[in-house]
Amino acid sequence: MMKLKHIISARQLDKKTLQKIFSVTDKIKSQKFNKNALSGKIMATLFYQPSTRTRLSFESAMLRLGGSVITTEDAAEFSSAIKGETLTDTIRVVNFYSDVIVIRHPESGIADLATKYSNIPIINAGDGVGEHPTQGILDLYTIFSKFHSPDFTVAICGDHANYRPHHSLSYLLSLYPKIKIIYVSPKLLSMPRELKQHLINKKIKFSETEDFQSAVARADVVYQGRIPKEYLGKDYKKYLDRYVLDKKVLKNIKKNAIIMHPLPRLNEIAPEVDSDPRAIYFEQAQNGLFIRMSLLLLLLGP
Repeated sequence: MMKLKHIISARQLDKKTLQKIFSVTDKIKSQKFNKNALSGKIMATLFYQPSTRTRLSFESAMLRLGGSVITTEDAAEFSSAIKGETLTDTIRVVNFYSDVIVIRHPESGIADLATKYSNIPIINAGDGVGEHPTQGILDLYTIFSKFHSPDFTVAICGDHANYRPHHSLSYLLSLYPKIKIIYVSPKLLSMPRELKQHLINKKIKFSETEDFQSAVARADVVYQGRIPKEYLGKDYKKYLDRYVLDKKVLKNIKKNAIIMHPLPRLNEIAPEVDSDPRAIYFEQAQNGLFIRMSLLLLLLGP
């Protein structure tokens, strides 16, 4: 198992490290952890983009472990960035005030840049259209809590070009050669070439399609995502209703499948799906708290 210093990309993780993270997470879910393990530790959350689940789950995780939190929710507007301070200067200064920095930024690669100016752990909470590694980790944990053998088919639906949770989850799935992936999206939103080449190098079986109905019918895991208006322009209305998971689509999904979504959702999952036992996206969101508690313990704990 590798020693975790920063958490920047799903690509830095291996199976042994994930197993350790998941083992600690299981103990946390079972309430078998020291609630003062991080007493005296301070976490700084620097969010240059809006967030609800990620920021609050990180802050809740730190507080539940006995630590403290200093935060700025909209750092682009309510920090010295508005005065023109560089991110690197911000990181240097926040090092004096905290023991770990959680950062979300609209520019890809910023979290990695931050590590070069930080003496304390940096956690990437989403960098532009790059990655969202802690989301990927909690997604994989949620899947493995339902499927104990890594031999299943995942249909990932939505925007693969720009949606960072899809990138991180894909990199983690590539560690398990028996897993098959179906990418469902308009061609305009297909996988980045780099990610596609990574899967080829790892000999992962994957396919790409625009046929939503057929893909979800074949999947054991339906990972639903957003079709973004900002990237499709005039073609948005053309695709708007093609990728909606509702009661009609539910009839074609396997009885033992699971339905996931990183949230927030818009219209891509109808509220009527919430009561279906296969829909586990709120459980998935709760697992985000437990996973982030686990990661903080592994980074800062004794």
